[in-house]
Amino acid sequence: MLPDFVSPQADLAPYNTLALPARAGFLARIHSVEQLATLMRHPEFAGRPRFVLGGGSNLILAGDFPGFVLNMRIPGKRWLGEDADCVYLAAAAGESWSDFVDWTLASGWPGLENLVGIPGTAGAAPIQNIGAYGAEISEFLHRIVALDMARDGKTRAFTARDCAFDYRDSIFKREGWHLSGRYVITEVVFRLPKAWRARAAYGEIGAELARRGIQNPAPAELAQIVTALRAQKLPDPRALPNAGSFFQNPKVPARFAAALQSAHPSLPCYPQPDGSVKLAAAWLIEQTGWKGRNLGAVGMHEQQALVLVNRGGASYHDVLNLSRAVREAVFARFGVSLIPEPVTLAAPSRAVVAPEK
Repeated sequence: MLPDFVSPQADLAPYNTLALPARAGFLARIHSVEQLATLMRHPEFAGRPRFVLGGGSNLILAGDFPGFVLNMRIPGKRWLGEDADCVYLAAAAGESWSDFVDWTLASGWPGLENLVGIPGTAGAAPIQNIGAYGAEISEFLHRIVALDMARDGKTRAFTARDCAFDYRDSIFKREGWHLSGRYVITEVVFRLPKAWRARAAYGEIGAELARRGIQNPAPAELAQIVTALRAQKLPDPRALPNAGSFFQNPKVPARFAAALQSAHPSLPCYPQPDGSVKLAAAWLIEQTGWKGRNLGAVGMHEQQALVLVNRGGASYHDVLNLSRAVREAVFARFGVSLIPEPVTLAAPSRAVVAPEK
């Protein structure tokens, strides 16, 4: 008999903010580490494919998934301690990221205000190295606690260096561990500097501060501005299903960016520490005429060209066709390849997790 927190043949449509149809062979709603241990001992769990699911806000369902979907709902947030320079805070994997950021600010621990309002869970945030308005989660991460499901559920701690963070990327995403269900993140610990400084250099934030006549913003003021900017551009997935920014901002060599900007002076370019230049994917898409345009049941949002929306009844193939059309249009005009940001969950050809010897 399956544990009471596991449902067979479960509908996954409510578990992805793009509202694509799919079913899971088994859906496990995980509220504790003990439930993970129970699941590992169950004979149905052995050898089946697995996928670790957070809030489903960065996910494309490519069809039914025959294995176990582990929906991480472990709640909790706590103060761990402090030293001369930093405060250390922990968030359980199922904690709402947005609620966690609100809690840090309300408690007088600033630092994450530029990342306020991002949907999803704290446990999923490091996988994607979420970022917005000039900040990334990797800058504040101290360690990740995860269970190794291929080694009898032993706990492993990952430092920020272990995670090998990059733009919208980490070792968890790059190695496919989130897809294989090998490492299941249970807690994330953050290190927030006591010497707080406002991150107000991002163009839209700076413009809004100037409009309001604010020269030295407080953390709460920055959080309020970021919240307002997100609300202006990003549709609420409860009203209009979407997965947030659908494409990454592409990084290109500096010489190529200079040539593009010479031909297109209004192209936003952002030099990177590694010498590359990040381009604004939304601008590229808008120039090809795809902003606000639909293809079947899906389209690119009229307020933010980066956001692919489900107009109602969309399928995975609808999403795939629009993604392909937008990428081809951008490449044909600018020679730039766009990379989709969300993770795609497809049925594996074989079990993707096997105990290691």
